[in-house]
Amino acid sequence: MSTDFSSRRRFLKTTSSGFGYMAFAALAHEQALRGETAPAGPLAPKQPHFAPRAKHVIFLCMQGAPSHVDTFDYKPKLIADAGKQAPSAAGRYGQAKLMPPQWKYSQHGKSGLWISELWPNLAKHADDLCLLNSMATDLPAHPQAFSQLHTGTTQFVRPSLGSWSLYGLGTMNENLPGFITVNPPGNATRTYGSAFLPAIYQGTKIGGNALPGGATGRRFGGTEQATVANIKNSRYTTEEQRTQLDLVQALNKARMQQDGGVSAEVEGVIESYELAFRMQAEVPKVMDLSKETAATKALYGIDEQETDAFGKQCLMARKFIEAGVRFIELTNGNWDQHFNLKASLERNTGAIDKPIAGLLTDLKQRGLLKDTLVIWGGEFGRTPTVELARGDGKETRGRDHNHYGFSVWMAGGGIKGGTAYGATDDFGFKAVDKPTSDKPAVAADPAVDAAARGDVDGFAHALKAGGYFTGPEGRYANDLRGLLGLPRRPDDAAPPDGVAPAAGPADAAAFSTTRELALLLDAVSSSAARIAAPEADEG
Repeated sequence: MSTDFSSRRRFLKTTSSGFGYMAFAALAHEQALRGETAPAGPLAPKQPHFAPRAKHVIFLCMQGAPSHVDTFDYKPKLIADAGKQAPSAAGRYGQAKLMPPQWKYSQHGKSGLWISELWPNLAKHADDLCLLNSMATDLPAHPQAFSQLHTGTTQFVRPSLGSWSLYGLGTMNENLPGFITVNPPGNATRTYGSAFLPAIYQGTKIGGNALPGGATGRRFGGTEQATVANIKNSRYTTEEQRTQLDLVQALNKARMQQDGGVSAEVEGVIESYELAFRMQAEVPKVMDLSKETAATKALYGIDEQETDAFGKQCLMARKFIEAGVRFIELTNGNWDQHFNLKASLERNTGAIDKPIAGLLTDLKQRGLLKDTLVIWGGEFGRTPTVELARGDGKETRGRDHNHYGFSVWMAGGGIKGGTAYGATDDFGFKAVDKPTSDKPAVAADPAVDAAARGDVDGFAHALKAGGYFTGPEGRYANDLRGLLGLPRRPDDAAPPDGVAPAAGPADAAAFSTTRELALLLDAVSSSAARIAAPEADEG
C-alpha cells in the first residue's frame, strides 16, 4: 500500500472528505463548458441551470403544529357535525368527538379564499396566497416531523432547505451568511445543518431559543428580538483580530495538507471564520432598525406590545433579503395546543398576523415579493376532534397531533396567488386530493395499531421492522416501559428479534390516547441512541 494511505483511518478520512467536493467538481466542469469563470469562493453567486423564479426565501416556521382546521382549511361538514363521534376513518382517536373551528371563516379577495377570522390583516393579502391544504408527514411526533419539514427525512441527517438554497445559488453578499435562522429551537441543529455539504452552507443562528415572555425553553423558538452573540470584540481592534485569524487559518491549512490536501470539514471551518470576521462590520448595519421610518415600524406592528417582537424579526428579514441573503427562517414557537386551544391560538396569531401582513406589503411595495418566496407553516396539523385528557374521558378543549393532513401557505416568488391546492377530507383529518406524501393517505401502520391495543412489544417490533432503530427489540421495549413508568420485564422474557410477539392488551391504559403515542415517538430518538451507544453520556 502506498505511504500516502499508511492507515485505513487516513484513507477513509481522505476519501470521505473527497466525496463532499465531488459536487463542486461537477459544478466547475459545467462552468467550464459554458465558458464561465469559477467563483472566487463557495458563497459567490452561482449561475443555476435554469433562471430561478425565486431568488430569496423567507420561511416563517410555526413550531408546534398549528391547527389547520381553525386557520386556513374551511370544513362546513365539520361545523355541521360538531359534537358527533368521529367517523371510522378517524378511528384512532377513540371516543373523541368532532370539534368545529372555534372561529368563523369568510371569503376574501377576488379569489374568494376561505380564511378564518384569526387573520384580519393577512386576509387582505388573500390574492397573494397559495393555500396548500394537502400537506402530510410520516409521523405525528414533533422532532421527527420537524426534521422532515426541513430536510425531507425523519431519520437521516440531510442538508436543510436553506443549505440547499445557498449551495445552489450562492449569496449576493459575501459579507453576510447566505442562510440565517432566527431563534431556532434548541434541539433542532440538524434542521439548519449542512450535513454532507461543507460547513459554510449551514445556517447561521441568530438569537436564542425562548418562549414568548422571555422564559427560556428547549423545544420552542422564541419571539423576542433576536441578536447576534459576540458580534463585537471589545478587547481587540480589527487589525489585531485579523492578525490572530491569519495565524489560526495558517494552522487550519497546515492541518488540511496533513489530511491529503482535501478536507471538507477544515475548509468549512476556514470559510466560516472568514465569514464571521466580515460579519462584524455588516451585520450591525442590517440589524439596526433605528433608521426605519415611523410608518414602516407601524406597518410591522413595532412598538405595539402584542406584535413588537415578531414585527422586528419580520422587518429584519426584509432587510437581510435586501442585503442579499438567500434564505432566512424565523421560528415562532408554542403552537402545540393540546389544551385551551381558543386562548392559546388567539395569542399566537395575534402576535404574528400584523407583522406578516406588513412584511408582504413591504416586500410588494419595494418590488421584492416577485423574487422572494414567503412560506408559512409548521411540522403537522391538529385533529378535527377534541382531545381527551390521558384516557380519562375528560375533554381538554384542545386538539391532538395530526400528520395525515394539514395546511401551509406560500406567497411571492412566482407562485400563483389566490389559489388553494389540494384538499383534506370533509373533516380535515387526512389529505385526499394531491397529498404531498407519496404514501397512502391512511396507511396501515402496525406501530399505531399496536399502540392502540396497548401492546408495548408489538409497538417495538413494528418500529424495528420499519427500520426505526437497530438495537434489540427487548431492550427497546423495556426502554419504552421505563418512559411510561411501567415495570420492566426480564430480558430473557422478550420475544426474539424478528419474531412478531403475540398481541396483548396488558398495557392498554398507557397507550390509550394518541397523545401517549406522540409522547412515545418524541422519545424514540433518545431511546434509540441510548440503546445503540449505552455508554454515551446523554446529558
